[in-house]
Amino acid sequence: MNDPVAAKRPAGSGDPGAARGVAAAPTAPEAPIPPTPEAPAATKTPHVRPGDRIFRGLATGSGVFIVALIGAIGLFLIIQAIPSLGLNNVNFLTSREWNTTDPANLRFGILDLLLVTIVISVVALLIAMPIALGIALFLTQYAPRNLARPFAYVIDLLAAVPSIVFGLWGLFVLGPVLFPFSEWLIENLGWIPIFAKGNVNVQLGGTIFTAGIVVAVMILPIITAVTREVFERTPTMHIEGAIALGATKWEVVRTTVLPFGKAGYVSASMLGLGRALGETIAVMIILSTTSAAFGWSLFDGGATFASKIALAAPEFNDPRSAGAYIAAGLVLFVLTFVVNAIARSIVAGHKEYE
Repeated sequence: MNDPVAAKRPAGSGDPGAARGVAAAPTAPEAPIPPTPEAPAATKTPHVRPGDRIFRGLATGSGVFIVALIGAIGLFLIIQAIPSLGLNNVNFLTSREWNTTDPANLRFGILDLLLVTIVISVVALLIAMPIALGIALFLTQYAPRNLARPFAYVIDLLAAVPSIVFGLWGLFVLGPVLFPFSEWLIENLGWIPIFAKGNVNVQLGGTIFTAGIVVAVMILPIITAVTREVFERTPTMHIEGAIALGATKWEVVRTTVLPFGKAGYVSASMLGLGRALGETIAVMIILSTTSAAFGWSLFDGGATFASKIALAAPEFNDPRSAGAYIAAGLVLFVLTFVVNAIARSIVAGHKEYE
């Protein structure tokens, strides 16, 4: 039988000795458990495998070696050029005269060399940039995949053609082909200084105009390859978003691909410019040498830094005369270094290319 008094026992009292019918005494609250002090973290050196150490050392050493090598080249050029610069009897930067046959009376200036080098490089860049842009857009946006890959290989193979082959092609093939067009420009646009009659025979083809076109063909693979790689990295969601909004193919290129790849395209062009500034053999073969001063015409002859040094290399029998050409090489070294540094700085400002 159930005990009616036991029902009055507080539920959950848990005390079997409590008097029946009497409320149980409240239990004392439990004291909080003090936090245990954290044990100090054990300092443990991560294990590095020997292969990682070797690879890191090789990579670091390679980077340091390249920087040291560039510095050593610059230091060598400065040391070799200073004595000849001290013996120079004309202004090195502003004189157009170049006479190093008499080591006791050196007279050499780089103004003409600098102007011819820059004009040929600019002409090459103006020709190569739009063509490279069109090729890169065609390969990445318009060409079928089975056609784009072999076509890209053909463009890249242009970089493997030796410079001397380009030079011979420019002198014996391109020069005669350009002769009628050059004559037309001189007759009809000769009142413009850059199209005026030059200081060499246009029929022979050894002009700045011919050299600029040949150098443009030579730097085309560099600009095209880098630009193509940049355009291929355009985010797919940007392209698909433009298509979803009803954009045409050209509008997709104009609003997504070109804005994304603009910095890379400019950087690739700067790299091509650096290549054009230092081109030697092809320019040496094409350009007709002349003692006349550069007259700002595309149909002038002359020499660039690189071609001037290459032509005179067999006559480096006196350190004073050789030092004059080394001083010209130092200017070309600094110029090329600055151009490549500008190209790198353009890319460095865009995180999407890192």
